[in-house]
Amino acid sequence: MNHVLVVDDEAAMRLALEENFRRDGWRVETAMHAGEALEKFRAFPAPLVITDMRMPGGDGLAVLRGIREARTDAAVIFLTAFANVPEAVQAMREGACDYFVKPVRFEQLRDAARRVMGKRAAAAELNPAERRGAHELIGDSPAMRLTLKQARQAARSDVDVLIEAESGTGKELLARMIHAASERRERAFVAVNCAAFPEALLESELFGHARGAFTGALAAKPGKFEVANRGTLLLDEIGDLPLPLQPKLLRVLQEREVDRLGETRPFKVDVRVIATTNRNLAGLVAAGKFRADLYYRLNVLPLSVPPLRERLKDVAPLADFFLAKYAAGRDAALRFSDELIWKMTAYSWPGNVRELENFVRRAIALAERNTIGMEAWDESRRLDAPAGLPDCPSGELPGAKAGVSLRDMERQLLESTLAAMGGNRTRAARVLGICPRTMRNKIREYGLPPRRPS
Repeated sequence: MNHVLVVDDEAAMRLALEENFRRDGWRVETAMHAGEALEKFRAFPAPLVITDMRMPGGDGLAVLRGIREARTDAAVIFLTAFANVPEAVQAMREGACDYFVKPVRFEQLRDAARRVMGKRAAAAELNPAERRGAHELIGDSPAMRLTLKQARQAARSDVDVLIEAESGTGKELLARMIHAASERRERAFVAVNCAAFPEALLESELFGHARGAFTGALAAKPGKFEVANRGTLLLDEIGDLPLPLQPKLLRVLQEREVDRLGETRPFKVDVRVIATTNRNLAGLVAAGKFRADLYYRLNVLPLSVPPLRERLKDVAPLADFFLAKYAAGRDAALRFSDELIWKMTAYSWPGNVRELENFVRRAIALAERNTIGMEAWDESRRLDAPAGLPDCPSGELPGAKAGVSLRDMERQLLESTLAAMGGNRTRAARVLGICPRTMRNKIREYGLPPRRPS
């Protein structure tokens, strides 16, 4: 049974929440002020606390701090009758998981509580292997070792970082690793997907808004920059940021000042920004779809995560990691057959680590024996076939002529592009949509002629 502690100095509010949560199947404790709340929490530590912000004899922040001093990971949701943005920001910075302005419908609160408890249940199921990898990228290939070395160097500085890599390679995981290794590790890591919101909502999501700033803005709301103050803000899929918002983001990055929608006074923020994209930003700049000044401002410390096809040595360790993660709790230990390991390390994984993870999860779900063999591979290919997903061994391309390998085709493409660009590696890389470092690595790999004299 879920357990919640409700803290509010208004008797009617306490009673209403208690009755509703009990009706929903929760065990409920109540308290009328911070002192009583902490006393009850120490006696019966609830995994969820819902507390009013302003109460006589100690506010909601006192409740939150007391819970944290007890070294528990209880989730805290704040309620307040006052739409006070600084209070909301302070609460989120100190570890609150949500913030509601009264009057609030119980359905909203119930849904938030269920989300919190769902996350706790998922976290409780983490096995030691998953905990170790929570902020780590797994891999011992030369390409991965270089990426991890550069990430550790980036963590020691406080400059903005741009991570350009294909989808499914682990860009967000690399960003979290940088944050976890930085001096900001004790502060918030806040992520926002720039492709997930329409332009009008994205502006409010990033920079916040004042009450009445637009139709439907019934209360003030802090933006992600404000919530991430003194911490790290991840701008995921920055290549999809609408052009009209790019000048405003540029100003925030340059001045470290945020203008909330509907307010005239900016306020200072201290945020380390990490931007990620699966698109070639230089190409977008050339096409007029991304501002050059914003690109150079973000690209202070460029990083990339190599695609899985360029580090096939890491496939087996990654597969074992996902097997330990998703097969935890089974009656018998699972393992991959040698033949299946060989097959996985010979495949190009166009969907990168995400595709490998999904394959392992599917193989576990379909496993009928302790050893997962080639039947899992064949079944996975069969299930993917209706969706039109190609079975791409690492030596072939769909539709390629028999006897012509992917390496041959890649080499021919590199040679022809370099020739067309007069030997200019930077321009050739831009045309091919890869970073200059990948271009240099490919030139060395195929033994292509050195740069022509200009």
